[in-house]
Amino acid sequence: MKSIGIEKGKPLSPDAQTRETLSASAREAHALLESRYESVFTPSYFDNNRWALPAFPDYLKAAPTGYTLPDSYPIDSRGLVFSFAFFTPKRLGEGQFYLMTVKDRDGRNFNDASNYRLKVPADAHVRQYWSATVYDRATHALIRDLPRSGRGSQSPGLQKNIDGSVDIYLGSDEPRGKETNWVPTRAGGEFEILFRFYGPTKPLFDKSWKLPDVEKLEPSAGGRALQ
Repeated sequence: MKSIGIEKGKPLSPDAQTRETLSASAREAHALLESRYESVFTPSYFDNNRWALPAFPDYLKAAPTGYTLPDSYPIDSRGLVFSFAFFTPKRLGEGQFYLMTVKDRDGRNFNDASNYRLKVPADAHVRQYWSATVYDRATHALIRDLPRSGRGSQSPGLQKNIDGSVDIYLGSDEPRGKETNWVPTRAGGEFEILFRFYGPTKPLFDKSWKLPDVEKLEPSAGGRALQ
């Protein structure tokens, strides 16, 4: 860091040329991270599915040890994960587990102007609860100025289907009669979905229980999401 003018106890006062060099370097680093981002979703967690544990294997191996493995320091993989989530798992799969997706069932990016449905099967295998949260694809932060960013098994008024499954609706149009199951988005960009499992149990890991892909809903005649 000293080589680019960052030194303890001294002010950082770059000249105009250095400022431009640093800014260009930051833009290049951001472009590199973005170009690698979608590769973190391969392979998928379930066969023929869009959900993935969003981290490369070398990161998942090194992070729980505090990056103390003598033969491995996954700086690129760590940088990628930290670009969209401040996430350092200690005992992943014991107290919590995470799956993430950036595409619908047909392989299309989630569009804020469209409407989608995620059907969470009955008897989700968690000792505590599950939740689905939507983030802005461009910033990986919550979408601003919306009444809620997600829904979960403990959300007040959450409606279940007759078979015990739960339909979570995502998109800019409020679904008639399913308002309590709705996660709003805003037209004008793309989004991504993080599904959290708190207190996950064996069927999630042996994959006898599977989280389905998110499906895009066709607009109804009134321009609202189908029920």
